Amino acid sequence: MGDEPAGLPRFRRVLLKMSGEALMGRREYGHDPEVLDHLARDVATVHAMGVELCLVIGGGNIVRGSSLAAAGVERATADYMGMLGTVINALAVQSVIEKQGVPTRVMSAIPMAAVCEPYIRRRAVRHLEKGRVVIFAAGTGNPFFTTDTAAALRAAETGCEVLLKGTQVDGVYSADPRRDPTARRYDRLSYLEVLSRDLRVMDASAIALARESRIPIVVFAIGRPGAFPRVLGGVEPHTIITEEAEP
Repeated sequence: MGDEPAGLPRFRRVLLKMSGEALMGRREYGHDPEVLDHLARDVATVHAMGVELCLVIGGGNIVRGSSLAAAGVERATADYMGMLGTVINALAVQSVIEKQGVPTRVMSAIPMAAVCEPYIRRRAVRHLEKGRVVIFAAGTGNPFFTTDTAAALRAAETGCEVLLKGTQVDGVYSADPRRDPTARRYDRLSYLEVLSRDLRVMDASAIALARESRIPIVVFAIGRPGAFPRVLGGVEPHTIITEEAEP
């Protein structure tokens, strides 16, 4: 798609992964209405660009399974509790996106028919083809797997061309740029470099799955209003992770 005019999206079907903590804004828990509004507007803009879009959102603003497990809750139970937190976030995000006039479906890996659809791959693909934004909730439906891994899995299953990871900084750095002013931002990395340097932008199983499926990962700062559509247009700072590293 390199011959497309400037401003047009480089990809036609994408998955956006963001943490639950990103929905908190400056709060210590729950949802910041301003953050939800910015996200909904960005999603509506991307949808209007003709991009088929799905989302995976973590649950850390509600409950973190790893923290519960560290506090003594049995690990599998703690992870299931975290999955339920992602369903809460998916419903919140669905509501604000639909206020922008964009049709949306929530599909959960843990069936709960009263509030959302069960995840069925062929149905999810059909929703995308119909122009509906699909929000995948409850991770993979299994304990011991993160929502990063769920994002890579759903991207592979639904034929997404790219996995976008929205973070608090505008790419992958050699160190935390908020603590180390000498940290270097990488423009491009290989999957193997991310793993060997332990850069921790996503967990190892998510990186491995993306590599096996040949899905590039684009890391950018989700907190900036308009960043999501701009990164799809190639005009927002980001790091891209593919099979090939920087020359």
